[in-house]
Amino acid sequence: MRIATWNINSITVRVDRLLSWLERSGTDVLCLQELKCDEAAFPADRLREAGYEAAVHADGRWNGVAVLSRVGLAEVARGLDGGPEFDGKAEPRAVGATCDGVRVWSVYVPNGREVGHPHFAYKLRWLSALRDTVAQDAAGERPFAVLGDFNVAPADEDVFDIAQFEGATHVTDVERAALAALREAGLTDVVPRPLKYDHPFTYWDYRQLCFPKNRGMRIDLVYGNGAFAGVVKDAYVDREERKGKGASDHAPVVVDLDPR
Repeated sequence: MRIATWNINSITVRVDRLLSWLERSGTDVLCLQELKCDEAAFPADRLREAGYEAAVHADGRWNGVAVLSRVGLAEVARGLDGGPEFDGKAEPRAVGATCDGVRVWSVYVPNGREVGHPHFAYKLRWLSALRDTVAQDAAGERPFAVLGDFNVAPADEDVFDIAQFEGATHVTDVERAALAALREAGLTDVVPRPLKYDHPFTYWDYRQLCFPKNRGMRIDLVYGNGAFAGVVKDAYVDREERKGKGASDHAPVVVDLDPR
């Protein structure tokens, strides 16, 4: 089975690119983030024509998540157990589904904006709720993974220059502690291989020629339990999909599971 995660940065803008990538990559299950559409505008018909069912959680603002599957879709869950609100609203940032015996969650972790900002405190509460929501599956025997844009770089080497991030979000000790809490719940960071250069960055800002200069970050992550991580036969960042006009600022992360 081939499973991937991709912050598509607007599915309505990039639906043609998405369909082309799905066909080219042979992906069975895709976790999407930052849909930037409501559920009525989600291109479910076009995806169905391509052979994919979709579990969608979206409201038309800058977030929104989905799980696409061509191998079955069951046990759909939208939102986190006890998930926090921001500005009085529970944002659509998490959706779970079971696809041919593999349980996945697609997550779009809040950005945090600035250290000390209310959105940063919200981010930490959200990550705590994520841990509580997935703890049972993480400790279980069924293959299980949380995939998505975590907006946290797990280690200093996961950003192009840690000195550039002094005092900024994405690299703080408290954010990394929240990732450690996920690992302590029974999840392992499935680190992909890069297709170019020496580190598997997954995000490059559109500004200041960050992509051609490889000034990136590894913030799109795959956290799998033992039953999932134990059957991973390959994982890579599809850096080629970040190229060209109209690309998302994130690249897909692809994981191949051994069919045993």
